[in-house]
Amino acid sequence: MLLQLHKLYAWFAKVASYFQSPFLLFVRLYWGFQIAQNGWGKLHNLANVSTFFGSLGLPAPGATATFVASFEFVGGILLFIGLGSRLIGLMLAVDMTMAYITADRDALLSFFNDPGKFYVADPYTFWFAGLLILIFGPGLVALDTLVERWVIKRQKLPA
Repeated sequence: MLLQLHKLYAWFAKVASYFQSPFLLFVRLYWGFQIAQNGWGKLHNLANVSTFFGSLGLPAPGATATFVASFEFVGGILLFIGLGSRLIGLMLAVDMTMAYITADRDALLSFFNDPGKFYVADPYTFWFAGLLILIFGPGLVALDTLVERWVIKRQKLPA
């Protein structure tokens, strides 16, 4: 009986793992597009974003706003196409952690005592998507995967 349960579970785990790559593709496409849109919006309202960043006490609010907006726009596009995905995931997680620290500190500090406040805060979905891609990678349908295959193929060819 225990052996049959183990085999059933192993089969279930194998089937579930086939959904990993399509899921990561969906995360990359959807959240990459959303992040790029967010960055595009900031780029077209840099004065307002700079003022907001200044109100948060961030250093060099104009330069910081330009950097963050540019990163979100370009990083979102790169995430969408799956190029440099893990690096973009890391940078996005750092970007959103800083958003929590500077603009939504109450939500960050409520992580343990009121988790609902943490996960309904604006940075959460981008932060979580960045962590997913950082930890699990871009999936099979990504430029990162194609580049990796190309590099491996070139290394096997005689010089």
